[in-house]
Amino acid sequence: MRPSGRKQDELRAVALETGATRYAEGSCLAKFGHTHVLCTASVEQGVPGWLRGQGKGWVTGEYGMLPRATHTRGRREAAQGKQSGRTQEIQRLIGRALRSVTDLALLGDRTITLDCDVIQADGGTRTAAITGAWVALSKACAYLVSEGVIKANPVTGQVSAVSCGVFEGAVVLDLDYAEDVAAEVDANFVLCGDGRLVELQATGEKRPFTGAEFDEMMRLAKAGCMALGDMQRKAVAAG
Repeated sequence: MRPSGRKQDELRAVALETGATRYAEGSCLAKFGHTHVLCTASVEQGVPGWLRGQGKGWVTGEYGMLPRATHTRGRREAAQGKQSGRTQEIQRLIGRALRSVTDLALLGDRTITLDCDVIQADGGTRTAAITGAWVALSKACAYLVSEGVIKANPVTGQVSAVSCGVFEGAVVLDLDYAEDVAAEVDANFVLCGDGRLVELQATGEKRPFTGAEFDEMMRLAKAGCMALGDMQRKAVAAG
């Protein structure tokens, strides 16, 4: 039995709430159970220096955890003067995931930054961030089209993410913190809407894992991302 009482193939209760902030061109509050991540998409004129003159825009991600997102208060990374390696890894992952489904040439000389701020953490913050960031990006791009800023929507497909792992000998979907800290195997899957892989992170935390276990994790991840994709589309269409 999982600590939450969920079935092996069951997602946590998921909510993708758009219009979560007043000023961002696109926003989504992504809730995966007790993990809550605020995702905002900000559009700015210009691109990084190394992209100038190439006739295309840029999509990037930034990630952070509020000081009391966990059981004890963590220091703000700004106060420490540097970002942790974990933070840098996750925000690069967010950027890669969103760029994989964006036609940068259609953005023109613009940068869209996806800020993913963890309000409350209970495992799976990076997967919630990616899933919510796609909604925020889609809303921002639709806004740009509606305002006549760009001629066509640069979002070419969907991307979502979910964790899988082996907990007490069983392959499970969408690990919460209680499962994550005790997992024998931990994996994060980033998938396109058509089931193609964008990125895969898989680690034998306590032991190596078998091909059969990986295949089952892949099966659960595809089913989970398919369900998340339905929720994303409904959130974007809801206005």
